Amino acid sequence: MKVKEMRTKSAKELETMLKELRTKLAQVHVDMRVKETPNVKQISAIKRDIARVLTLQHEAASKEMEKTNE
Repeated sequence: MKVKEMRTKSAKELETMLKELRTKLAQVHVDMRVKETPNVKQISAIKRDIARVLTLQHEAASKEMEKTNE
């Protein structure tokens, strides 16, 4: 998913997306161990998506901190 699309989502939607991505990553790791996943690049893509979501959450938290400090 693109960052532009993620920025339009609410904090709750980002949290849900993060949980789903982490579950998906765990499942892909299990599938890889039993040799069911031919696409290893999928792991990197999921990790990048998780990092994007975490970055957006951190940016939102930083903006909130700035607002309260003003």
